[in-house]
Amino acid sequence: MPASRLDLVTIGETMLRLATPVGTPLERATQLDVEVAGAESNVAVAFARLGYQAGWISRLPANALGRLVVNRVLEHRVDVSRVLWADRTSRLGLYYWEANAAPRPGRVIYDRADSAFAHIEADDVDWAYVRSARWLHLTGITPVLSDSCRRLVERALDEARRSGQAVSFDLNYRATLWPAEEAAQSFHEMLEGVHVLFVSARDTRTLFGLDSSPEQQATDLAKRFQAEVVAVTLGAQGAVACENGTVHRIPAVDSTEIDRLGRGDAFVAGFLHGMEKGGAERGLRYGAALAALKQTYRGDIAWTTAEELEAVVNSNEPQIDR
Repeated sequence: MPASRLDLVTIGETMLRLATPVGTPLERATQLDVEVAGAESNVAVAFARLGYQAGWISRLPANALGRLVVNRVLEHRVDVSRVLWADRTSRLGLYYWEANAAPRPGRVIYDRADSAFAHIEADDVDWAYVRSARWLHLTGITPVLSDSCRRLVERALDEARRSGQAVSFDLNYRATLWPAEEAAQSFHEMLEGVHVLFVSARDTRTLFGLDSSPEQQATDLAKRFQAEVVAVTLGAQGAVACENGTVHRIPAVDSTEIDRLGRGDAFVAGFLHGMEKGGAERGLRYGAALAALKQTYRGDIAWTTAEELEAVVNSNEPQIDR
């Protein structure tokens, strides 16, 4: 795929998700369903399925597991030509997902230490390819995985700033990976000037001590990081976005939950799609709709087409609070 055709590039680790059937504890599991899962590749796949040209950069072991991952991403027409290949004996990250029904929460166990991606080096990335895309999407998961991963994110942000590339950043804070104080300090150092910042209301309180309304949280974060748009997600209560000082709010779109993992990544892809159509207000509408649709698919990927998304957006016509 010619680099000039790219609308979005993402960089990040993709793992195998090994999941129990709903209601089966991991300690008594006799079988596990295999899915490919990674925040950045989830966004690239969802965006590509909406009709855009998306590329994904990662580092994988040169063995059957690495090929499994890259083929699953490639089947959605995401460009994987700049994926880096490590030695065949290197590790692919895994996570185990115990899917439970209320009131028992779902449970995640990570097995990703010392993975092939954790050893990625910024100098090995094709930065001309990255800069060729209109959007660069990153998440707050990557910098905690290793020192080299942190340098990778810092380099990516620096390249984007120098070239004028639009940056989308999803904080995606994982308390199991690093303490809140360390994460907050890292984000303060990284995020100034990103174009679109995604964060949950809970993470806004945990990381930045902002215990105000979601509307005020979005406004305060936009000022703090000089971001053009900040989207604060509220789960079942919808989402809020502050765009250049103007705040919009939208309720969630009702859906029947089959698998909730990956809905935040679907929101990101839908939001960027809506932004392409006309700003943060439409971003909220499309983000909420795609997040709802994602919950109806098993696995982390939103298998939605642009036509299906448009139908849900048009059928809901949610009320916007300004």
